[in-house]
Amino acid sequence: MTRVPCMEAVAAVLESEGVTTVFGVPGAAVLPLYAALRHSSIRHVTVRHEESGAHAADGWARATGDAGVCVGTSGTKMVAGLHAALADSVPMICVTGQAAGIVEIARPVTKWAVRLKEPAQAPWVFREAFRVARSGRPGPVLIDLPVDVRRGTCLYDRALDAPLPVTVPRPLPQVVRAAVDLVCTARRPLILAGGGVVGAGACAELLELAEHLQIPVQVTLMGKGAFPEDHPLFAGMAGIQTQTRWGNAAFLASDLVLAVGARFGERHTGDLDVYRKGRRFIHVDIEPTQFGRVFEPDLGVFGHARPVLAEMVAEARSRTAALQPGKWVRRVGELRRTMARRDDFDDVPIKPPRVFREINDFYPRDTTFVTVFGLHQIWSGQFQTTYLPRRYLVRGQAGPPGWEVPAAIGVKCAHPERQVVAVAGDSSFPFVMEEVVVAARYRIPFVIVMINNECLGLIGQAELPYDMNDAVDLHDGEGGVDHVKAMESFGCPARRVERPGDIRDALAWASAEAARKRLPVLVEVMVERESKAAMGPALDAIKEFEPLPELVTVDWSD
Repeated sequence: MTRVPCMEAVAAVLESEGVTTVFGVPGAAVLPLYAALRHSSIRHVTVRHEESGAHAADGWARATGDAGVCVGTSGTKMVAGLHAALADSVPMICVTGQAAGIVEIARPVTKWAVRLKEPAQAPWVFREAFRVARSGRPGPVLIDLPVDVRRGTCLYDRALDAPLPVTVPRPLPQVVRAAVDLVCTARRPLILAGGGVVGAGACAELLELAEHLQIPVQVTLMGKGAFPEDHPLFAGMAGIQTQTRWGNAAFLASDLVLAVGARFGERHTGDLDVYRKGRRFIHVDIEPTQFGRVFEPDLGVFGHARPVLAEMVAEARSRTAALQPGKWVRRVGELRRTMARRDDFDDVPIKPPRVFREINDFYPRDTTFVTVFGLHQIWSGQFQTTYLPRRYLVRGQAGPPGWEVPAAIGVKCAHPERQVVAVAGDSSFPFVMEEVVVAARYRIPFVIVMINNECLGLIGQAELPYDMNDAVDLHDGEGGVDHVKAMESFGCPARRVERPGDIRDALAWASAEAARKRLPVLVEVMVERESKAAMGPALDAIKEFEPLPELVTVDWSD
């Protein structure tokens, strides 16, 4: 072996782990690593805020399914990004330069936070970091580099080094048989596909199981893209925020739920008595401590989603030939036809559902969308259609404002060939809008569709029970941000839309401009300030705020 600067060994490890882009802010404390990266094939994108480096690495990871990498000096400003990645099971490596007690700060928001103490450990600790980030329930790892270590040397030969193996746990055969027993004896079974299905790359197995046994499939917000939403077996979304009317109705009519890679978050379940009443649950998860965390399932299946679903398919095939659609499938299809929400409003100011109607109609199936917490995310979840995995990237649990733009940068760096659209809110966008400058500098093109209601809409809606409408205005005629002028000051095109008939032309213009100029482009859609999103405390108690199509009664009797 050859003795080399240990940061050169780290750069070689990063290359062999499949890292093509690193996002960060250089500082004196991490310059030895930057010096090593100069002699590698890895591209570095300098962001304007450390937090944005974490968000960009997050976007890269969600788009690729592998660990994103970010670098900072103290790393304290990356904590929000680490927390969000841990909450959503996103693999990420964060490297810092010991300018603060970051290891202790980061422990609650990472799978592993470690301070490298010896130069000889460098390649091994980085190898282990990738293994930990990818293993089990994926998540972020932080590695802190003291000054004496990052300037040290170690013995290293890249020809004798390779990524560490990641264990893929398989389910016990008897548990698979028990799961199939429950599914096959249910009269109205439903599959609930969570983000774990996308993360495990198990979408093909999910489709195979659903089609063989003719089981309707729902997705959670994190699971959007796990199952094509134009498939006859798609059964919508259940929840108290991001949900479809017919999805809630189908869920409440089911008698068994096979939940795969879902965490039963409160924005999905709402009131647990309503959620659980009258149905049994099978919970498939790679993290055994998830079983019983929210409620006790009738059967817990430990294992990686892909082999679990594959073995359930094999077991089902051993019992029966492929089934034909039955009464239950036809009923779910009837609900879909009769309980959709309206999105065809021609009102001025624009009603938000109309924006998503235009987005659905204009953009191709393989477009990648990114969005973060707020009313715009809830409307997006309720109205946007998704067909492919890793094309709808969303913050499911933690929701750091401003995530959309740096995440879009990360996605576009990972897949330059993809069309990328950030769906943002007017309250979220300004948090880190300086990252538009980064995209412009590196010629990273994407479209930003801003849903602008000139207020903190979700907070305003949450104030309704308090008979309040306070501290939520963002533009009262006296101030606020002119987002079009802000974009133009960054050297990027922007257009404001105030009439529903102009939305499609603006989307076409933005997509063409982004491709032609290799820049981010903004379409700011001014929507009705008073618009609210349908939601409520329980699946059977959703309050609708917009006119609905005429109700059609569906006969659910057997």
